[in-house]
Amino acid sequence: MFSEQFFSVQDGRIVITAPQASFFAKEVAGDFNPIHDPDARRFCVPGDLLFALVVSRFGLSENMTFRFRNLLGAEVPLEFRESDNGGTIEVVDEGGKVYLEVTRSGDITRDERVIEEFTRCYVAASGKNFPHTLKPLMESHGVMFNPDRPMVMYESMSLALNQLELQQPDLEVSKADLEVAGKRGNVTLDYQLISSGKTAGEVSKRLMLGGLREYCPEAMAGIVEEFYRLKARGTRVGMDGANQPAGA
Repeated sequence: MFSEQFFSVQDGRIVITAPQASFFAKEVAGDFNPIHDPDARRFCVPGDLLFALVVSRFGLSENMTFRFRNLLGAEVPLEFRESDNGGTIEVVDEGGKVYLEVTRSGDITRDERVIEEFTRCYVAASGKNFPHTLKPLMESHGVMFNPDRPMVMYESMSLALNQLELQQPDLEVSKADLEVAGKRGNVTLDYQLISSGKTAGEVSKRLMLGGLREYCPEAMAGIVEEFYRLKARGTRVGMDGANQPAGA
């Protein structure tokens, strides 16, 4: 499974370094959120990487809900706990702190091709959240995040699949909502899962935007320009083979 290059196993626990997590964010998800830079003051492991690890280890179920409970820093030894009936999975550290809680039901597929294609499809959609979806959504509400410290955090993701034999899956945004509460914004993104040209299920994501302020076209243009600059640089780095994660 492709996600094995983004972690190591130490004393039976999963450990993710900052370079591994950052490489996943940029090269797999296309996510250039500064919080995933290895030298970021508040660095955190992408939630999409934890999602990828869970489905690669436990399979893809027809119905799944992922709730992100705490930010995960680098090199925290993790344990993946599955309940006796298999309906709940928790990602916890040695002190019992929960970072991700997963509930699931229905049939399960462990087909590596299906899981990898769905995972790549899902994280690629996540990488398009900004600027493709979030920029026009914030603009329509007259708000934006702090250009110096853009804060976009995952809260939860759920999926409901009509079938597990997916072929060339793709996610298409069907609805995007933003609720503004002071300096905080709650975003809901709904997707249609398409497989072989037909609807195969639905995916819904909830994000939190922090530090909201009045929308400024000039400031937003600068953020978008910086995003594409980082994306272009990240693509060149990936092609050159530099900054590869340990064990890749």
